[in-house]
Amino acid sequence: MLVIDKPAGLPSHRGPQAKRRVIPVLTDHLDALRFGLPRRPEAAHRLDKDTSGCLILGRHPRAMAELNQMFRDGRIDKTYWAIVQGSPEADEGLIDLALGKRAPDRGWWMKVDPEGLPSQTRYRVMGRGADETGPLAWLELEPLTGRTHQLRVHCAASGWPMLGDEIYGDAPREGGPGLQLHARAVIVPLYRKKPPIRVEAPPPPHMESALRACGWLPALTGS
Repeated sequence: MLVIDKPAGLPSHRGPQAKRRVIPVLTDHLDALRFGLPRRPEAAHRLDKDTSGCLILGRHPRAMAELNQMFRDGRIDKTYWAIVQGSPEADEGLIDLALGKRAPDRGWWMKVDPEGLPSQTRYRVMGRGADETGPLAWLELEPLTGRTHQLRVHCAASGWPMLGDEIYGDAPREGGPGLQLHARAVIVPLYRKKPPIRVEAPPPPHMESALRACGWLPALTGS
């Protein structure tokens, strides 16, 4: 496998929006990551276009099959960093809200729906601060399920939408700070008789200001 640090703003695949406009997508760059193999690697999971950070690639069909099975079994752990607007009352907790599609014509947009799919997110407050918009919190998020837009909807439904979220928050379509959501780390039990592999991605430049406002210090957090 390979783990890359996907930049924010790069779609993982050529979906409807990318087809309507000539914009680069992740798959345009995968041929450069063959490293001697006859086939290019493929993404074993997805990150939203505006989410940065760790993305796992399988280098050949057997690797893809094994990675897909690990994801289905819940054996791959993913940790995200997010900056949210507001201040969670508890320093840690579990968000347990079922999710369903917002409307048939809204594509991937989701909403809290008691009749939807079970969805759980564990959160921990890493720091608190403020900017011109008001209180901010730096969260570490662990999705226990893998629903579309799960972290964004769960945070918004809890009363603290992600900074820069133009769908579930109040960020402007143009000129905003960018979605403050980063796939910080993945832990993959790749080998049966060896410790799991942990990979971390440093936070992207567009999140550094808000992270610093919440107490982030690179030397103390590993980058």
